[in-house]
Amino acid sequence: MDEKELKTSPKQRFFIILIAIIMLGSIIASYAAIVVSGSKGADTSETPEVDEAKIAELQAAYEKKETEFKEASRDDYNKFIKYKSEIKAYNESSANEGAVEKRDLVKGSGATLSEDNYLAYYVGWCADESVFDSSFDNNENPTAFAKILDPTLGMIEGWTMGVEDMKVGGIREITVPGEMAYGDSMEICGGYNKPLKFLIMAVAKEGKIKTLSTELEDAYMRYQYATYGMDYDSVKQNEG
Repeated sequence: MDEKELKTSPKQRFFIILIAIIMLGSIIASYAAIVVSGSKGADTSETPEVDEAKIAELQAAYEKKETEFKEASRDDYNKFIKYKSEIKAYNESSANEGAVEKRDLVKGSGATLSEDNYLAYYVGWCADESVFDSSFDNNENPTAFAKILDPTLGMIEGWTMGVEDMKVGGIREITVPGEMAYGDSMEICGGYNKPLKFLIMAVAKEGKIKTLSTELEDAYMRYQYATYGMDYDSVKQNEG
């Protein structure tokens, strides 16, 4: 299969934009303080100083946590990877014409999904078969899961509709028309109002996977903030 992985996922682009906005706000605030105080000729930098040693430390911590997650999710990966062949091209016009479509590949035997009782391994792909985001460590030649999705972070309408009546342990394919995906709010799959497909495996939001998913996300955010010269804890404290 010739999957054409995009350079950054929607989630990664969101974090990059978020960090950029925070940085811009900090710069504006610093400039305003200088003007109000009447400071002249101050030698201030417009961008935070990047601590390369700290970045390396946080990167290593993130990669260690990612390795732990891969090991803990190995059994789930082995169940999910059997259905990778379902990731294939589809007719864009047809996918955009109808409602959200659901197709169960494995019926779950656990609790019916609600917004806050499950985590999801997933692959999202475009009509041309290109994968725009996934839980895989590598979209073209996956060997393990490297992340998992927490739906409480907020999902597109089509996803929410697509997992209705699904149960924990199930694997489902959903087709989402563009208007129920990102519509005209974000460019994806080469344009706006593009339909998307997802392959989803739902697991219970409990135990080791829940703990590791939280720790992995935290390690990722600390590492990303550091690359922009920002301290994650300080930013969170200021937001509070």
